[in-house]
Formats: sequence, C-alpha cells, structure tokens
Amino acid sequence: MVNTLPTSRRAVQDSLRPAVQALQTELVTWRRQFHQHPELGFREVNTAAVVTEQLRAWGYEPQTGIAQTGVVATLSSGRPGPVLALRADMDALPIQELNTVPYRSRIDGVMHACGHDGHTAILLGVARYLAAHRESFAGTVKLIFQPAEEGPGGAKPMIEAGVLEHPKVDAILGLHLWNDLPLGAVGVKSGPLMAASDFFDITIQGRGGHGAKPQQTIDALVIAAQVVTVLQTLVARQMDPLEPVVVTVGQFQAGTARNVIADNATLGGTIRYFNPALAPQLPERLETLVAGICAAQGAHYRLDYRHLYPPVINAPELAALVREVAQVVVETPSGMVPNCQTMGGEDMAFFLQEVPGCYFFLGSANPDLALTYPHHHPCFDFDETALGLGVEMFIRCIEHYCQPC
Repeated sequence: MVNTLPTSRRAVQDSLRPAVQALQTELVTWRRQFHQHPELGFREVNTAAVVTEQLRAWGYEPQTGIAQTGVVATLSSGRPGPVLALRADMDALPIQELNTVPYRSRIDGVMHACGHDGHTAILLGVARYLAAHRESFAGTVKLIFQPAEEGPGGAKPMIEAGVLEHPKVDAILGLHLWNDLPLGAVGVKSGPLMAASDFFDITIQGRGGHGAKPQQTIDALVIAAQVVTVLQTLVARQMDPLEPVVVTVGQFQAGTARNVIADNATLGGTIRYFNPALAPQLPERLETLVAGICAAQGAHYRLDYRHLYPPVINAPELAALVREVAQVVVETPSGMVPNCQTMGGEDMAFFLQEVPGCYFFLGSANPDLALTYPHHHPCFDFDETALGLGVEMFIRCIEHYCQPC
C-alpha cells in the first residue's frame, strides 16, 4: 500500500530553484520520448543516441559504447575538488503496456515499467544545469548512463570497463523513482537499503510411470512439492529471526498428463537478504535440504545457484549527506522516510562495493491522479513532477559534496 504522506504538486514545484523549474517541460519531453521508445538491456541504442546528442549539444564530450550501450560524460569545474559520480539506468522491461496515455510504448511487448525513463531524464536535466552553472561546484562530476539494470546487469561490466577511473571517482549517488512513496517524499537509509538478489533452479529426476502403479515409480512431482514446503524452513528454522531473509519459489513445472506420474520436475526461485555474510551460507543450506529430500525418496537432483546482485549498502556519510539535502528540499518532517528498505534488488550495489555512496528513493506516486500502480505492473506510471525534484536533489548533493579541496 502506498504511504500517503501529505504533499502537493505545487509544494514540490515551489521547493525547486527557478532554473530547475524552467527545465520541467524538457524533463517531461525527454521522459516521454524514452517511454515511447523503450529498449531492453544492452539494446538501448536509441536511448543512448538521444542521451549522447543532448550531452554534445551542451558541450560535453561523452564516451559511448561502454558495456555495449552505456554512456559516460565528465564535467570539470576547473577548480580542484572531489570527483562525484551520478548514475541512472536506461533499460526497460519485457512487459506489454496497458496504459492508454498518449506517450504509451510504441514497442510491442516492451515498456518502461520501473521508472528508468525518468531516471535518464533526471540525469539529463542535471547535465544541462551543470553545463550552465559550473561555478556552483568544485572538482568534477561524472554522469553514468547505465544499460541493463533489469538484467543481466550493466553496472559490473561498466565498472570493468573503467567508468570509476580517469578520473577516479570518490563517491557515487543514485536515485530510484518510487511508487511506494507519495510525490514529495524521500526515502534514505544508512547501511542496507535493498537486498541481495540470488536465483536458483532445481531439477529433480525421478522415474515416471502409470498413475495407477506408484510403487513402480519415483514421483518427481511429489518430491518437488516437498522441496517447496521444506525450503521455507530455511528461513523459519535455520536463520536468525532478526536476520531478514526471503525464499520464494516462483516457478514449478512437472507432469504431462493426469494419469502419468512425473519423471522430472523443475523449480525456480529467488532468495533475498541484506547481510553479505549470508552469501556463502544460503546455497549450502539450500542444497543440504534438497539433497536430503531427494536421497530419502531415491531421486537425483541438479542445483544451479546464481548470485545475481549483492545488497545495496549505503555509506553512512553519504546517506547523511542525502538526508541533509532532503530535509531542505522536501516538506519535513512528513516528507522524510528514514530507514526505508525493500527486499527488491538493484545492481547499483556493484558501484557501492567499489566506492562509498548512497542510493535513495524519490516518491513518485499520486493517488489523486491514479498514479499508484506498483513497479513492473503493465499500468505503471508516475507523477512527472518528481522529475524536477530529482534534479534538485542531485544538484544540491553536488553542491554540498563538491567543495574546494
């Protein structure tokens, strides 16, 4: 359910400096252009081209083709100071849009259902503002437009390509438009903000046969059903109850006919957790449970366990910076949401493993306009007033962090 903190579109607009308010029309135009032409991970060719064209028009010399479709632009103030990176993700999702808005997706089966079109527009807005206001900061700002956050992950290959070097980044910030919070709210937390995202696939091999002669078979379906049930004890009886862990089995395939006992069954699921120390433990404990059940029934199994994204862990000093800025920008205290967390995953985590930083949530829901659908829903949309607020938050963070050495 959406948290209904009091705010209004006018209050948000009034919190923005005039130069950012003046960007609102362009922010909406960019966002809707990206929304109409969504692209999946590592295929963001048109999106990257638009980003590159705009950056060059403002005097930047962007690097393109990083991790296939990533774009990076660097702006120096001409004065010594730290290097601060800002990151936005560009990719869309394989979802058929059901909205009837004029800017709905024109690509069948693909839509921006998570707000990445807004993230890209916000970072473009920051780029435009900074190009005209170099005097507002010292040091260097690096703008990272990243592909493939939704999978298989673009942050890690961008890091491997050297985006945190030349010049070496001292800190990094990112934001996520968030429909679990109302327009005008900011959610920021020191330490774990988003969970690690692990995936697993289990194949159970039994021996099929006639449904009337179970004694001749090893029923893979029944064994898989036991695995689904017992996997919940991984959290309920093997983990510290004060240590958040979620195990979800989201896929189960078995059987070909009503009167045939299944020869094999496959399960697919995800495990989420905040504590990085659990990363080596969870696959071991999961396999112990699966192996025990299969051995007891005479079945064989194959387990494929993948660590997709680590947890998003914010550095205390950067979280404090974002919190300080938010307290100035948003309606306080009602607009501040401390200790905001989710079991969702994000590959911003890889950047935060390399340099200190902060990832935060920017409220974008507006019940008055029926803009409350959750992320990854085919009717997802958000209040575009949040775009200007995102630009203002980033600019103020730059001004606070990028002080002369």
